[in-house]
Amino acid sequence: MKVGATNYGIQREYEPEIGASVPGVTGREAERLWSALAHLSTFSNIFTGFLGPVVAFVIWLVFRDRSPVVAAHAMRSVFYQVVWLTAILVGWSITFVLMAVLVGFLLVPVMIVVTAGPFVQATYEAYMAYRDGGPRYL
Repeated sequence: MKVGATNYGIQREYEPEIGASVPGVTGREAERLWSALAHLSTFSNIFTGFLGPVVAFVIWLVFRDRSPVVAAHAMRSVFYQVVWLTAILVGWSITFVLMAVLVGFLLVPVMIVVTAGPFVQATYEAYMAYRDGGPRYL
């Protein structure tokens, strides 16, 4: 056995470092985090009313070339939020119109549950994305 052939775990200078990041590629942990944040951007709708899809779209713009996983989660979150916001807007509009004939008051509890739906679903999707599961929108 040659004396110079044994490495003893010492890394040579000409080999790439173990765990070195490659430019333009996102690490697994960062992908999980940003995927979860894309889904949790739904909660920005509580304060702004409509900027949740914008936040998810910005995440998609940043990661569309760097991580296809984050880009897919972010774009699904955008579409999911737009559909829910439209459904909630139409539902509350119909509820307020029907309040003129007193039937709308029966729809208020239903619309409160429907309004909470996207937040529950987005929390579940963020949990699944962070846990390394795929997107599971119904």
